[in-house]
Amino acid sequence: MTRIFRHDLGVSWVMDEAMERGSHALRDDDGRVWLVDPTRDEEALAAAAEMGTPAAVLQLLDRHSRDCAAIAGALEVPHLRVPDALPTSPFEVRHVVNNRFWHEVALWWPARRALVVAEALGTNAAFAVGDGPVGVHPVLRLLPPTVLRGTGAEHLLVGHGAPLHGPDVAGQVDHAIARSRHDLPRLALKLPTLIRAAR
Repeated sequence: MTRIFRHDLGVSWVMDEAMERGSHALRDDDGRVWLVDPTRDEEALAAAAEMGTPAAVLQLLDRHSRDCAAIAGALEVPHLRVPDALPTSPFEVRHVVNNRFWHEVALWWPARRALVVAEALGTNAAFAVGDGPVGVHPVLRLLPPTVLRGTGAEHLLVGHGAPLHGPDVAGQVDHAIARSRHDLPRLALKLPTLIRAAR
């Protein structure tokens, strides 16, 4: 079963599985709908279709292929894979990780105070191991994504877990990044449970 979240930015859906893959459809002020890292769920895609005219499918992480290409093809819109910039959109692109193993960008929507992150931050159990609702990806904890700090976000949409909304979001993101290394012992303690859940 997929959990569907309707919010001021559009709609998000989270797959009922261990890693809780999250996808988003965001409606801008011109009625264009931007699909971000989508996985196929007919109810969620129908809700996205009701929001406006599809503009593009955005893939924010090189290995997050998910159903991006197939959905873009079905909608006859561009599939933009780890874009450097999106000049016709309301989003600013933030480069999060760029090395031979990992290419990831995030979206910052300044008019809506919204941060969209594919992998570097998450709200599921494998990421949020500390005392807050959001955490840094386990592999990035020694070198956390400081480029995502200090945004003043009021919305956080992630690729793993449910979205967060409200005036506390910015502080929660900054806190997660600041405690990234400090929470490593907690992550180590939770690893056996997380591994069993992922099987």
